[in-house]
Amino acid sequence: MTEKKDDMQNLSDEKGQAGSGRARIPNHRTEAEQRARDLLREAVRKFTNIDYIRPEDIPDIPLYMDQITTFMDSKLAACKRYPDDKILTKTMINNYTKNKLLPPPEKKKYSKEHLLLLIFVYYLKDFLSINDIKTILEPMEDNHFQTEDGLTLSEIYTEIFEMILGQSEYMTKDIIRRFDMAKHSFPEAEDKCSEEDSDYLKMFSFVCLLSFDVYVKKKLIEEVVDQMNAANARREETAKAGEEARKRAAKLAEAKKRAAKPAGAQKKNAKPADWQGAYSQSTRKEQDGE
Repeated sequence: MTEKKDDMQNLSDEKGQAGSGRARIPNHRTEAEQRARDLLREAVRKFTNIDYIRPEDIPDIPLYMDQITTFMDSKLAACKRYPDDKILTKTMINNYTKNKLLPPPEKKKYSKEHLLLLIFVYYLKDFLSINDIKTILEPMEDNHFQTEDGLTLSEIYTEIFEMILGQSEYMTKDIIRRFDMAKHSFPEAEDKCSEEDSDYLKMFSFVCLLSFDVYVKKKLIEEVVDQMNAANARREETAKAGEEARKRAAKLAEAKKRAAKPAGAQKKNAKPADWQGAYSQSTRKEQDGE
């Protein structure tokens, strides 16, 4: 935590060190750089202050949909970009249930496990499709949703988010490092471009550095999801082939059973019909006086 505070302090240490006599950088350029650093410092402050909903903060009693949306909106208010943004709506919940991202409620009430899944969906939906999220969370629902065997969903949730929060210090340092890289980009722009354009190019460099990182990680996540889909397809194909093999085996066993029936049993089954036919023929002859 001390190192993180030192990094934040370093963002404000470079204030207008242009010098008294030989400074070539105008004061307003230094002010522009300082504004950029102030912007970064505020962004990092918001990032480091982002908390998550701890499992012990989630009510153990089932909640109605209105209570769910109110709870999520209050607990994740710090994640909003704009004050009017909605963290979760009734329409979202219904769509998640319809697309099988979320198990249906019980008597219109949602459990603690429902809430934990909704939080995962909230963080994933900004950069993954509904189908990708479904692929990721489906095993979670099958193996850990409202089960007493193995790890509970609360235990998994706690482990994942504590691990993520443990990365916040590294991510803060990495963001500051990228900002410093961008600040020193386009050195020739000071002579070839206006001061405003030069400042814009540096900020554009910073955005591109961050964007490329997001792009690469998103592609990596999509590759992992594709591998999960391929594994699921193989399991389904294997299960389908096994079911067809069982059906064929059952038919073959039935055919063998019929073929193994004694021949005498078949003749025995035919005798009553032959006897009845012979009796009817004899009776007719007697009636005709033969």
